[in-house]
Amino acid sequence: MIVRLYRDTDREAVVDLWRRVFPDDPPRNDPTGIVERKRSVQPELFLVGEDEERVIAALIGGYDGMRGWLYHLAVEPSARRQGHGRTLVAALEERLRALGCPKVNLQVRTSNPEVLAFYRKLGYRSDEVVSLGKVLQTRR
Repeated sequence: MIVRLYRDTDREAVVDLWRRVFPDDPPRNDPTGIVERKRSVQPELFLVGEDEERVIAALIGGYDGMRGWLYHLAVEPSARRQGHGRTLVAALEERLRALGCPKVNLQVRTSNPEVLAFYRKLGYRSDEVVSLGKVLQTRR
């Protein structure tokens, strides 16, 4: 798998991948809106994994000067357990490190123990914090 920056020609493949991998996401997490917003804010932290000229993985990140964040890691189901997710996470961590990012955060639904185990293998640990959120827009 080749890790590279997202290109506009990847849009359909990334949207399709996220719709299949995250079928229960709320409407505010519509993949089309995510792509559009990410293209305009830190596009250098929008990575895809490509195999034989086909997008098989995607990951977005963010950095606010204090913490980095990982969002929406998705790997094509038929390509899982081959190290692609780990490779994308490592590539994004390296980009964040180069920006001076001291710590990376991510959120995983408690109903997803498989993904929690994946991130724990990569060295991520539960922080003793409560994650709070407030919906500002229901759809974009």
